[in-house]
Amino acid sequence: MEQAALKADKQGSARHRSNSEKAEFTLAQELGGIELLDASYQKQNFSRHSHEGYTIGVIDTGAQKFFRTGSNHLAPQNSIILVNADEVHNGCSASDHGWSYRAMYPLPEQFSSINQELGLASKGAPYFPDAVVHDKPMANMLRMTFQTLKESDNRLLRESVVYSTMIKLMARHSKHKGESQTQALAQPQLALVKQFLDDHPSANISLEELAVLAGLSPFYLIKQFQHTFGLPPHAYQIQARVRLAKQRIRCGDKLLDVALACGFHDQSHLNRHFKRTMGVTPGQYAKEFTGINNCKFVQASGSQIG
Repeated sequence: MEQAALKADKQGSARHRSNSEKAEFTLAQELGGIELLDASYQKQNFSRHSHEGYTIGVIDTGAQKFFRTGSNHLAPQNSIILVNADEVHNGCSASDHGWSYRAMYPLPEQFSSINQELGLASKGAPYFPDAVVHDKPMANMLRMTFQTLKESDNRLLRESVVYSTMIKLMARHSKHKGESQTQALAQPQLALVKQFLDDHPSANISLEELAVLAGLSPFYLIKQFQHTFGLPPHAYQIQARVRLAKQRIRCGDKLLDVALACGFHDQSHLNRHFKRTMGVTPGQYAKEFTGINNCKFVQASGSQIG
């Protein structure tokens, strides 16, 4: 069993290398599956996007600059990057020689399950107010966690370091909110549009149709949607399509079929947006799931698709 877990992690690696860049995605099996990234970039320029999970990363070399929570931030070597789930952000190098980092992407429900086991279910998922933190002991603990997940096949050790690291990170750097500030302030009409784009990412819907759905003017919809959710409707739709593409790739669908099913014009269109969001191409990401039964294709509404 221990060897199987290690084999799954090592099978699940999507590598991309060039003269100055490399990115390796892996899937750790702990807590039902946590995506990990080990990357070195020089020219990579992430567009504004969001993830279903948190981004928790450590800068190993160089420096990264990125946007989060309405302002730009600089993360130098040995600092920790914290981006909350569904929070819009981007990223690029802040030095001539690029930057390297390791990151994990735990889901809100994975944090919530830990709190529940600790008897803190009322706290729910955490909120990290600071985009960059300087905490050397915590950074070293994260590095130890990444190294353990990469090298060890001891399930007890792997699970122990993941739980300990996530608990310590919450204790040192998080706050807890029963409801996200964005959702609490969102007008019902805007929330309705967001829900539609989440539930139907591949729909070829017009701005006029979304405006009618919300009962707002097109101009007001664009302005207020971006103010509330960090992206205009068309950019949010692209992110919803990338999330759907990830789900279909995990189910083993062919990339051309993924592109068309998710509302992209063709595979090249999918590749461009996927790379700008994930840092690897769909083909490289697909290698992460070779031989691993990890099909979790569920719509935002919760209905099982396949």
